[in-house]
Amino acid sequence: MEIHQSAEDYLETILILKERSGQVRSIDIATEMNYTKPSISVAMKKLRENGYIQVDKDGFITLTKSGYEIASNIYTRHKVLTDFFISLGVNAKTADEDACKIEHDLSEETFEKIREHAEKASHRH
Repeated sequence: MEIHQSAEDYLETILILKERSGQVRSIDIATEMNYTKPSISVAMKKLRENGYIQVDKDGFITLTKSGYEIASNIYTRHKVLTDFFISLGVNAKTADEDACKIEHDLSEETFEKIREHAEKASHRH
C-alpha cells in the first residue's frame, strides 16, 4: 500500500512519543514535530480515516495494527541508518538528520544490505 512520507513521519512520531511517555495527544505531536495544532488535526483526521490510528473520547491517539507496522518499519530504518552513519564517523546530530531524509526513499534491497553490513561490522568489534 502506498503511503506518503509525511504520514510515515506522523506515525513514526506517534510511536516514539508512545514509547517515551505512554500516551499521545495531537498537541504532543505538534510540539514534537514543531507543526501547528491545526495542521496536526488535519493529518490525524486523514490517518484516522485511513485506519492507521484511533482517537478516544479524551483525545488520546493509538496506532492501529497497520499504523503500528508502518511506524515500526520506519523507526527501525531510522535507528539502523543513524547507527550506521555514526559508525562511519558522522556526528550523531547529522546522522539522525540524514537518516530522516533517506529512511522513506531507500529501496528495501539497499536498506537490507546496509543492515547486513552494519550487523557484520558490529560483530567484528
